[in-house]
Amino acid sequence: MQLNSPSNSKQNQNQPRGADYWTKRISNQEIPALCSTVRELEKLAKDDVSSLAKLGQSVMHDNALTSRILRVANSAIYNKGNNQVSTVSRAAVVLGFDTIRNICITAKMLSSLLETKNLTEDVYQRLLKLMAQSFQAAMFARMMLDDHDESLREEAFIASLLYRIGEVGFWSVGDIQSERLDKQLKMADAESVRATINAELGTSFNQLSQGIARNWGLGELLVKSLTRPDERTPEIRSIYMADQLADVIMADRLDLPKFKKVMQQSGELVGVSSEEFAQKVLQCSEQTQKLAHAYGAGDLAEFLPNAQARIEAFAADDAEYFQQGNLPNLTIQLAQIRLLTEAIITKTDFNTVTMQTLEGILNGVGMDRCGLLLLSPNRKQLEPRVMYGEDKELLKRSLVILLDESGAVFTQSVRLKQAQLVDKLALESCLTLLPEAVAELIDKQGFMIAPLVVEDKVLGVFYADRIVSQQMLTEQDFQGFCHLVQLAGLSFATSMK
Repeated sequence: MQLNSPSNSKQNQNQPRGADYWTKRISNQEIPALCSTVRELEKLAKDDVSSLAKLGQSVMHDNALTSRILRVANSAIYNKGNNQVSTVSRAAVVLGFDTIRNICITAKMLSSLLETKNLTEDVYQRLLKLMAQSFQAAMFARMMLDDHDESLREEAFIASLLYRIGEVGFWSVGDIQSERLDKQLKMADAESVRATINAELGTSFNQLSQGIARNWGLGELLVKSLTRPDERTPEIRSIYMADQLADVIMADRLDLPKFKKVMQQSGELVGVSSEEFAQKVLQCSEQTQKLAHAYGAGDLAEFLPNAQARIEAFAADDAEYFQQGNLPNLTIQLAQIRLLTEAIITKTDFNTVTMQTLEGILNGVGMDRCGLLLLSPNRKQLEPRVMYGEDKELLKRSLVILLDESGAVFTQSVRLKQAQLVDKLALESCLTLLPEAVAELIDKQGFMIAPLVVEDKVLGVFYADRIVSQQMLTEQDFQGFCHLVQLAGLSFATSMK
């Protein structure tokens, strides 16, 4: 929806608007359902007498929201007992009004933004990554306050989730300015990012978050954390450190010195050693994956941090570790094989099986990049569905393989339903057939592919290479890769029955 008339739109598009303009636009036109839900819940929080009954009534008309709330309320993270709750008002009695209110806000935020329309693919991918980062930061903040009372932990959770609400809201706008800023930020270096944002918006994302926090009545803790992040109270410090930790652990390339500093400071805040805190981060990351699926936000899973590899880099105490690429880890590989075997029995969903397979390939087999390319509806090309590792966003945009003569080894793999280990020697003839734009994305040392076969039908192809380390692919690597892909195919077959 555009605010400008045709006569003045061109002029206005080049003028930065400022925090007030963007606050009103995001609140009233882009995500009004989320704004309305938050305001209603904040109003109920002040009504101690009838808040529980009204809470149930306020979400009763939204079946999808109610379903998400109950799934989360009954998840292992929140429901420590054996009794399942079947109504929102009952969940509020069991878990407390504040907890259910925050679950409502989280569910509404995730559903509203995941369903955002009219965004370019690049902007939508940026929005998904930012949402995943905010969600992970919220879980980190909750974990850091583990020895505090539940109400404070929940308050910190929602403040961390909404800490970047201004930035999240802006990317959901989906107009020419968001597309233009997305392109500018891809070319900007770290030092010019803030100036680029200010020049385009007439404000910073932090100031926009402050405006939305006040406009929506999001609570004193969020406003304080945005305006006084250096305040030394445990909750403010946890929110700030959680945001920093999520930011550094989700970066495309690991800044190891910065990561070590954040881990050390976070450990000191919690009162444990950096090594102990690293284990807490791993456990929290696993819980975040599970909770994302409980919220019905499985699309965020691929953007959540690969904590295992990052923690290994931290534990290695070697600044060159991450530059060497991922190393084979049989323990991780066997763990993912075990999860995929269990998935066959439990009929696990597509997104979870894909994630488990790619985790096994990336961190178990020890690859630098891997992903799943699915066949298009007309079965004439392979299109990236999920990519992990180095340059994953570039691959997801551009690694499209036509299944004709130019597709060469990919075409053969699909038609014959056979996995292929393409070494450096065999790669030369393959690259000459591929379009130049696609050939540039392929690792020149070689790669592995294996078709995803479900009940004798090919759905797509798994891809993996070592573009960072440039290490030779071995037969053992290939066997581990194929084993994981075969288990994925069996898991998908059982889940479809």
